Amino acid sequence: MTPVMRPIPWDAQRFVLGVEEGIADWRWALGEQNRMVLRVGELAEVLDALGGDTVQERWTAFEATVWSEWLAGRGRLGGELWRWGTWGAVLTRSAQPAWPLMSTGRIGQWTERLPQGHPVQRASERLRGMLEPLTWLDKPAREYGRWLGLRLLLVHGLESIEQLTDEHLRFTGRAKGMDALDGALCAAGILQRPAMRGATRWGRRRQLTTVEMVDITRVPERFREVTIRYLDEYRVRVAPVYATVHAKAIALGHWWRYVDENHPELTSCAAVRPRHARGFLPWAKERAQAVRRRSAHDDSTHERATAHAWAGAVKVFFADLGSWAADEDSPLAGMAPPCNPLGRRDLVTMEPLKIKRQTQARIAIKVLELERELPSIRAYALRRWQAVSSRTAPPRHAQCTDANEVAAFWDWAILELLLLSGLRVEEACELTTLDVLRRQLPDGRRYYLLHVKPSKYDRARVIPIGDGLGRVISETVRHVRAFHGADAVPAVRAWDSHERRWRPAAPYLLQTASGHPSVIDEGTIRARLARMSRDAGARRADGTPLVLQPHDCRRMFASEHLNNSTPPHVIQALLGHATIDTVLVYAKLYPTTLVEEYRKTLRGVYQARYGDEAFRNPIAEEWAALNQACAMRDMGTHLCALPTGQHCPKGLVCLGCSHAQPKRSAVPVFRGMLASHLRVLEVGRQRGEPAGQIAARELEVERIRAALHRAEALGDDVAAAIETAGSGS
Repeated sequence: MTPVMRPIPWDAQRFVLGVEEGIADWRWALGEQNRMVLRVGELAEVLDALGGDTVQERWTAFEATVWSEWLAGRGRLGGELWRWGTWGAVLTRSAQPAWPLMSTGRIGQWTERLPQGHPVQRASERLRGMLEPLTWLDKPAREYGRWLGLRLLLVHGLESIEQLTDEHLRFTGRAKGMDALDGALCAAGILQRPAMRGATRWGRRRQLTTVEMVDITRVPERFREVTIRYLDEYRVRVAPVYATVHAKAIALGHWWRYVDENHPELTSCAAVRPRHARGFLPWAKERAQAVRRRSAHDDSTHERATAHAWAGAVKVFFADLGSWAADEDSPLAGMAPPCNPLGRRDLVTMEPLKIKRQTQARIAIKVLELERELPSIRAYALRRWQAVSSRTAPPRHAQCTDANEVAAFWDWAILELLLLSGLRVEEACELTTLDVLRRQLPDGRRYYLLHVKPSKYDRARVIPIGDGLGRVISETVRHVRAFHGADAVPAVRAWDSHERRWRPAAPYLLQTASGHPSVIDEGTIRARLARMSRDAGARRADGTPLVLQPHDCRRMFASEHLNNSTPPHVIQALLGHATIDTVLVYAKLYPTTLVEEYRKTLRGVYQARYGDEAFRNPIAEEWAALNQACAMRDMGTHLCALPTGQHCPKGLVCLGCSHAQPKRSAVPVFRGMLASHLRVLEVGRQRGEPAGQIAARELEVERIRAALHRAEALGDDVAAAIETAGSGS
């Protein structure tokens, strides 16, 4: 925003007289007024040497050339009082300064010299009164906020604080005192919105339009139109969710860049054929490997999963394009190829099942490491909070609270909330005090539930609040109330980082952790958990630091509940999973748990049916009978002499096997089998069955003949002799 001032013709003498009249009633110490007049005269001489027809034109030239030299310490006039002339001209409104000049110097010292009726002095007192009730600010922060407000008035030529707008605040960027001034203007109702801080105040992370998405992903010009139209149609027909549309734009950007690099002869989307898509999958793997986020425990699963997701999005793109282009008056008409270049078989080459198995194995390893290290992280967070806490209850005003105590409390509260509730990080950020529901049973007993807003699968759910979770919520509410010095958690505005838009103002549970009445965002939670795990000394199996992430707390919630005999379908409901299989991915059942649960179940069933007799130890005769039964496998027509624990290469296809000992009593059975198989073989030959099937039937006949021949040729029943020898009789 460019300062605007009434054009006053330049006259050096008029300029000096105007400043002298303006400073005449200031509150001066002995000799200060004379020194100010002297400095203003020197400034007028400098301005007179510059070009420009008006005062403001010469002032602008002065700031662009001379002032930068003075700041660097070159050519200053007035010695130590070199700023006095400029401050006199600015505070008497003889010239309108730009922000670089106003951002330097101590404006607080100069406003103290102004008379009581001066507009800047009135604005200073007004700001002081607006900042005083904000208990979350300390004294230096209030002063910085007051000085920033005064500077903005002078830069923009305003008369009162009530004239400040968001546009004026945005002009200064990240100036010191901005959070304090923003909070004061919002509390006074001058800005009709909740107080904000940082980049969220300016809306720099707004939602991108489809055209901007296509520009950022560098889609080649000849494929821009079809991509933009498809994304617009997808928002209307399928899902208006910003994160989903943005992810599709990224995948399509990779696809079209591949086409541009490898098939420059393609001029339109309709010309794409399956042969053009064959090289995309290896290209996507290589690209995903190049852009992935690195960590000490990365493996090839990450880039393959990313490449598979890109390929899946491209496959869906062409499927949707072919369907929607056929509609009447479709904006995509004529843009679809005759067939989908990427088919199901192409995606199978990405080995999605292998990726899934490797991901599950990685999660299982992480859960085992968390089972070992998480108790020490929780203990560290609790000890740190207890060590720095100097009182049993939070103080009434936020400025009385030690910063270390605030940080320690929020580290403990965030960790315990995620572990005891199993919430996703975005769900935790959206919790409000209104989500704590109180219910009453018919007998008068009360219980509490935590309402979780729809997130991943667009389904809401409720979680019972136990003692541990209840303590975390109550302590959090007490600290937020103490921060504001209020009896209730006030409503604040929150930024949705996924949808890139503001959520409605509400009494959010996680707020004020950074010394500002703003909601804790997902990035802050991730950073706090990572720093806490490092400070606690958590290590992985290979000795590298274990970095705790918000979703790890969710996995531990599932693992602990499953290992403590909570039914999986109950855990599924608590976590909000779409299928029960996901619960078993997050949870880790140890073999000891399986054995113990099996024994408990088996003991209950047997004891109910057979009584205590079923659990006595076997006697020697019973063990011998068991060993004999396991030594030989009775197949009806013969005994298998292969030892019980030895592998059978024929898969228990015993006829024709050298280990099979036929029984003479089974000769009639073999003859009947032979007659039946010969009859089927003859029918197959008459029907002209394939040669391979005829050969298989002939092999079956030969096996039966061999078994019949061995059974008829035996002088004694060998099977009976083996059974007799095995029984020891």
